[in-house]
Amino acid sequence: MSIMPPEDSMKTEVSPFPAAKTDAQWKVLLTPEQFRILRKKGTEAPGTGYYNKVFPTKGYFACAACRHPLYPASAKFAAGCGWPAFDCFFKGSVHMQPDTSLGMKRVEIVCANCGGHLGHLFEGEGFTQTNERHCVNSVSIRYIADAKPAPPSAVTTYKLERARQAQPK
Repeated sequence: MSIMPPEDSMKTEVSPFPAAKTDAQWKVLLTPEQFRILRKKGTEAPGTGYYNKVFPTKGYFACAACRHPLYPASAKFAAGCGWPAFDCFFKGSVHMQPDTSLGMKRVEIVCANCGGHLGHLFEGEGFTQTNERHCVNSVSIRYIADAKPAPPSAVTTYKLERARQAQPK
């Protein structure tokens, strides 16, 4: 007679992110600073990130962990906040989730491919026509210059995505 463990003890948690890895795997691939920010939801000091004052006219910004395209270069703007700011993103590239850490109610932005922490979403500040500011850590992104411009149908905003998801199916 063999004794099997209870069925519940054999369940493993499945990540909703296609490129998910264990912390041990990420530690091999990322610098200590990237690991702290992308995997442990850290934040770089304001004004210290490489991409804070870099404004390319072509290409896109990708996740520094998995290289998944996130933001067209044309979406980057000068917000004066100390971190790179974007006002729209490639459809399906980022995932928004509630963040109540530090006693605040915020919307966290993570890479939809690997779940890496990118930063936070702020709305209603009036910086751009979309009225959104994706405040992103420089360490979380990587600029890719040799890319074709994205067609307008490939980019969206948090507000448009919420409205689309709220529509009855």
